[in-house]
Amino acid sequence: MNILVAPDSFKDSLSASEASRIISEAISALIPSASIRQIPISDGGEGLLEALLTPLQGTLVSVSVKDPLHRTIEASYGLVDQGKTAIIEMATASGLELLSIEERNPLITSTYGTGELIKDALDKGCTKIIIGLGGSATNDGGMGMIKALGGLFLDQHQQEIEEGGGALNTLYSIDLSGLDKRLQHVEIICACDVSNPLTGTSGASYVYAKQKGASEDMLAVLDSNLNKYSTVVKKTLKKDLKHIPGTGAAGGTAMGLLAFLDATLAPGIDLITKLLHLEKHIKEAQLVVTGEGKIDAQTLHGKTIMGIASLAKKHSVPVLVFTGSIGQGISEIYDQGVTAIFSIVNKPMSLETAIKNATQLLHASVTNVFTSLNTQL
Repeated sequence: MNILVAPDSFKDSLSASEASRIISEAISALIPSASIRQIPISDGGEGLLEALLTPLQGTLVSVSVKDPLHRTIEASYGLVDQGKTAIIEMATASGLELLSIEERNPLITSTYGTGELIKDALDKGCTKIIIGLGGSATNDGGMGMIKALGGLFLDQHQQEIEEGGGALNTLYSIDLSGLDKRLQHVEIICACDVSNPLTGTSGASYVYAKQKGASEDMLAVLDSNLNKYSTVVKKTLKKDLKHIPGTGAAGGTAMGLLAFLDATLAPGIDLITKLLHLEKHIKEAQLVVTGEGKIDAQTLHGKTIMGIASLAKKHSVPVLVFTGSIGQGISEIYDQGVTAIFSIVNKPMSLETAIKNATQLLHASVTNVFTSLNTQL
């Protein structure tokens, strides 16, 4: 039996590669004759580099950059296609997991480090850059990123404004005369896992800023600041982008990439399935096993599970999903190609306990399901 194991990461607990290994080991123990292909997946968020670097025979590059609070850290990105293409995972430089819970504050966190990764890729001679936008700790619209690349963001006194989403209300003008000229000759593709616009109740601030440390009182401020930002961008570049789906990704970094770097916004899962030739592998399989940390209504909008399920449905291949948490609004998922969903949490427990024991819980859940299935295979 040919089985494709293609999970995303289980946030804060298991990487996609770890989840893939655990699932495969559990299946192999019960069905030694099974032919299992492992393809860890990402939808453009955390895990993009892990998902693409090995299959594309790339190399890892380490760079000293500034983290979201401007502390010096080591971050990595990948080079593929004989060094012509860079794969940058924004979270490695500007990610939420770089900060403790107490440090998370989108009023002051910055995307500066992501800009430094882009600059290093330019220094390496890259002519194409793929940027995964998930997992950011920021809400600055990509301002810090553009600062690192030579842009200036000025107040009414022509002084540079501070870092972070909280400073955007003082923005008066943008000077791009110092922006790195090499950017004009580079193709930039943003792998995006959400369809939210920049502002409004479904925008970057109201939907995602809480998980980045924002209080209820901050949400309106951050949203208003991004609105101010988009107004100055429109005045400077004659580009009105704030209502475009996806520009709210990574605290508005997607909008900054489109506005200043003429980037292309692409659904992350579509980009990755194409690069990894996933449809070919699904077509050759008799069963697909996937999973991620949480399944809910958001899963229907560009997440890994739906990208895999739609391809599997096309070729009539059943899909089993393992997840840590099952939320509301998932009934449509079954119409889109998912055969069954299984929670790996086998009894009442706290989130902390589930995360700590994710390896054992996933292995036990897969074992239980395939013990039952094995009598029918």
